[in-house]
Amino acid sequence: MARKKLERFEENAKMRHVIEPSRQQVLEGLSLQGNWGQRIFGNDNPIVLELGCGKGEYTVALAKRNPNVNYIGIDIKGARIWYGAKEAEEAGLKNVAFLRTQIELLDHCFDGGEVSEIWITFPDPQIKHTRIKHRLTHPNFMMRYQYILKSKGLLHLKTDSEFLHGYTIGLLQLMGFPIHRVYHNIDKQDPRNNEPVLKEVQTHYEQLFREEGKAITYIRWSFE
Repeated sequence: MARKKLERFEENAKMRHVIEPSRQQVLEGLSLQGNWGQRIFGNDNPIVLELGCGKGEYTVALAKRNPNVNYIGIDIKGARIWYGAKEAEEAGLKNVAFLRTQIELLDHCFDGGEVSEIWITFPDPQIKHTRIKHRLTHPNFMMRYQYILKSKGLLHLKTDSEFLHGYTIGLLQLMGFPIHRVYHNIDKQDPRNNEPVLKEVQTHYEQLFREEGKAITYIRWSFE
């Protein structure tokens, strides 16, 4: 397994659309900050992020559906990113990139208002109180999202965790941020509001959770 990981790391390093800066490089000033559109994608199309992208299933699937939107999957696990990067390369997708970094450094990687949407797909709910600051919908992360998002930019949380789902709804209400859509179970959404992408695009973990009979929840919100 260690050998396969090394091989994947080597492949990542050769792929133009995989960016792997060190933490120090990011903190000292990432040259791509504010320049992702032109330098990586060669256009000014909207940029959408998938945070904690894992194998990049959502990143790649959304990119295939929306060729006029640029998608960037972000994760700290290079061996996981390799799967999505490889699929994007083999499919010839020009609107996909992957960034290997910590999510806490987002505001050092993207400029203010550079991002149009953010997807948070099946993050660790960090249930223990001592881990509260690590929840990807904690106020500390919200401030980072708010900085990099365009005006009225959308955020999406898709999770199997009833705890994180409830925590996030309560937090959004407390902070006064507009909630546009809530599904306590996406398989039981109102047909009048049918959003097939929520059911048709599934991550590896979502498939496992579904096999366990867990309900998949969803929240969409903005900061204004």
